[in-house]
Amino acid sequence: MGPRGLLCVLLLLLPLAILAQSTGLPDPDSDKDGFTDTLEQSLLTQFSPHFYIGQQECAGLPAAFQQGVLTATPQAEDATVYGQVFPVKVAGTAAPMAEIHFYDLWDRDCGAHGHQLDAEHVAVLVEASGPDLTATKWKAVYWYAAAHENTVCDVSQLARASALGAEQEGAKVWLSPGKHAAYLAKSLCNHGCGADQCEAMKLMRTSRIINLGEPGHPMNGSDFVASKAWPLEQKMDHTDFPPGPIARLNSLPHDDIAWFNAGKHPAQGVVAVSYTTGEAIASSGQNTDAALSLAEARTGNALQRSYRNTKHALETTVRDVDKALGGDPAKKPK
Repeated sequence: MGPRGLLCVLLLLLPLAILAQSTGLPDPDSDKDGFTDTLEQSLLTQFSPHFYIGQQECAGLPAAFQQGVLTATPQAEDATVYGQVFPVKVAGTAAPMAEIHFYDLWDRDCGAHGHQLDAEHVAVLVEASGPDLTATKWKAVYWYAAAHENTVCDVSQLARASALGAEQEGAKVWLSPGKHAAYLAKSLCNHGCGADQCEAMKLMRTSRIINLGEPGHPMNGSDFVASKAWPLEQKMDHTDFPPGPIARLNSLPHDDIAWFNAGKHPAQGVVAVSYTTGEAIASSGQNTDAALSLAEARTGNALQRSYRNTKHALETTVRDVDKALGGDPAKKPK
């Protein structure tokens, strides 16, 4: 075989050689954060939230945005959810940890004081069962839901994943119609300055989850992250699980949901909700860093005790008045 024939054979075999070697190539880390693209997509899929939206949601569905452009341009209201995964270090924990953000991006906020473009999100902190990230199992530890984040009506929440039944999968999340504030319990939806009402809700079927990458290292054409028309990049650039709010949550009974920002709740004070009862218990005093937590049974017992104490006090008062007026102190009100 001459040189030309040998060259033809080599050219024919080259694609096969490339194919054979492809399985041995390292998994890429496109956003340069230390986690491979495959691992990130796996975590996004495992912990994808179960979003409930209004049946008559005025903005339709979360939108997909045009790829490869710096402007935030909605393309289709098709229930696309965007994600972000990055490693974190947690004091006192040796196991690998990751923070995952899920972004529901809308072409508009069509509630009170509405506006174009609406970037909302929930987050979860997950822990690996071992050091080998390619083989480890992951478990959720805490969930966060952003509701009117960084406003005077901020009622964002934190909860233990075990309290929500969401350690191995996504949590149930209710999105207030029009405003898209996220709640980890449906009963919390009437907070946030009273503008939210989660009535006539339905489960949204997420069509796909697209990895945004990281600020400065966008993935899948998500250059629109950097648009100044919305605060998406700022939301991506910070943790939703700082030590202070986590410590406050851990001071509460296990099944409670806590406000992320203590002391930022006009008219309702600081509230925690027992997920087992699904009822919000609002405090009526001044804003405080403490949280109020009462389960249904304890609430009933407290009301009974209050009734008995009030009844006893009234009876005592009547007897004292009768005695002072010369009446029969043995008579009791009926």
